[in-house]
Amino acid sequence: MSARSLIISALFGVLFLSCTSKTGPGPAPDLTTDPIPKLSIETNGNTIVNEPKVPVTYQVWLQDELIQEGNAGIEYRGSTSYRLFDKKSYGLETWDINGEDMDVPLLDFPEEEDWILYGPYSDKTLIRNVLLMELARELGHYAPKTEFIELDLNGEYQGLYVFMEKIKRDNNRLDISKLDSDENDAATITGGYILKIDKTAGDTGNDGWDGDENYTPALGFRSAYGAYGDSLSYPAYGSKQGEETYFLYEEPGAEDITEQQKEYIQQYIHDFEKAFLSDDLNTETRTYTNFIELNSFVDFFILNELSANPDAYRLSTYLHKDRDGKLAMGPVWDFNIAWGNDWRSSTETWIYQYNQYQPGDLWLVHFWWPRLLEDPQFRAAVKSRWQELRSSVLSDENLDEMIGTYLLRLTEQGAVARNFDRWQVLGTELPFNSYVGSTYEDETNYLNDWIDLRTSWLDAQISAF
Repeated sequence: MSARSLIISALFGVLFLSCTSKTGPGPAPDLTTDPIPKLSIETNGNTIVNEPKVPVTYQVWLQDELIQEGNAGIEYRGSTSYRLFDKKSYGLETWDINGEDMDVPLLDFPEEEDWILYGPYSDKTLIRNVLLMELARELGHYAPKTEFIELDLNGEYQGLYVFMEKIKRDNNRLDISKLDSDENDAATITGGYILKIDKTAGDTGNDGWDGDENYTPALGFRSAYGAYGDSLSYPAYGSKQGEETYFLYEEPGAEDITEQQKEYIQQYIHDFEKAFLSDDLNTETRTYTNFIELNSFVDFFILNELSANPDAYRLSTYLHKDRDGKLAMGPVWDFNIAWGNDWRSSTETWIYQYNQYQPGDLWLVHFWWPRLLEDPQFRAAVKSRWQELRSSVLSDENLDEMIGTYLLRLTEQGAVARNFDRWQVLGTELPFNSYVGSTYEDETNYLNDWIDLRTSWLDAQISAF
């Protein structure tokens, strides 16, 4: 057991029994950590569906004091998690009394209208997503702000949730230029864009398994190259969609983007890929770096490899391009099966090599990432950045402190006990789980030990770059 796990074990010895509730939710105890807000939602007889959002009312409580209330629309969200997990996640949109979108500073977040209620279920530590988002922000990138909450739905306790910003263009979120439908001239058409590599279920309204790969020209475009950098000779949007990489239009969205804007961003990606495959990486000259913000690719690689995220590079993967700027990776999104919570990853596996050990997967890692790791200049940039971060943000001490702070708050406030009283999944193997602990302490100790092994392996591997 690692030193970090010994500290966590001591923490649980003091706190867990004192916070366990056998009677369900109740007032948060008056302890030393910040209280966890409670969000109460009433559907007023409406049935929540995957799409569209249905009207609800909400209240935000903090230690039995009502601090906010209003109107909103709610819907289920997620593709695989929606189908497999009993604890659902939701998309929430704040509305005015007439059902129109309204910016609101919910939980003291910057004013906006689009929010996510993420319900950790297969992640029995409850913190994997929050940990990664905070690390990304500490690395200097925008990542959705998060806050732990407890959710009541129609008076029934739903457990611990993570209240999150939805990824979108905004001065207080991903701060890139807004691209309107009338901005199609050379001076404005260069940005800003947000693209996504992902399944299509959330974009088509089809929440079945057959809705995952329904790519169309309206939703996005295909790379001209396959997963291994081979030029694709067959038409896009056909029967081989699982073998291809598609870029979905996120902002401007599919319903707003103009044909000129589509043509511009498609050509930009194609020019980048063509340059990347044409460059001789054995020389000092690079042309592909004229198209991308290399530092964003370095940090995106480090965060996904550190957490061994099996979805990395191929699903839930966002890219953006500001006006007059280069293509950048991010924001980061969806790490619930990362950090050792999936059988497809281990402490001693490169995620960018996913295609080698999962060649039959419908969604493969695009050629960009193996190709980048063939470039001595990219490897040198990764090595330099990794060594810098291991003495600061990604040091053992900082990771210990971050995780310890989360666990202390969730445990001391009784949220852990209440969540697992509602969802009795400790000791139960859920989809993708690579480890099943009997207790919350087991799960958090596993996470801590896993991180120790992962960082040690990466230290050794990256030092040889």
